[in-house]
Amino acid sequence: MKGNKYPEEYYLFFEKFNQGEYYECHDLLEEIWMTDKRNKFLQGMLQVAVAIYHFENGNIYGSRALFQSSYTYLQPYRPIYWDLDLEPVISFIEKGLSVLPDKKRISLDEVKAIDFPTIKLYLQE
Repeated sequence: MKGNKYPEEYYLFFEKFNQGEYYECHDLLEEIWMTDKRNKFLQGMLQVAVAIYHFENGNIYGSRALFQSSYTYLQPYRPIYWDLDLEPVISFIEKGLSVLPDKKRISLDEVKAIDFPTIKLYLQE
């Protein structure tokens, strides 16, 4: 789209994220991040989406690892970067980490039993 402040994939990321299509989110941001690997904001947001994807599939080990690294990557970009308020994202990561069981993997039934936090992402343009 002409006139966008950011790459089109960035806007699509929010659409897909809010629809719960977390794996597609990874692909969208990875396209941008591969052109500028110094942008740890993009890597952090990509990892938030993949952390949720791993959780939903019972991969607690992968979810925890990605939430922890995304938390670290996003810190320098607080409070707002690329028109995204990161405070709710950081809070979501903290809540997500706090409810993950102390296991590497759990069944899908166990996943459904966990009161996992939710978040919708919106730009402040």
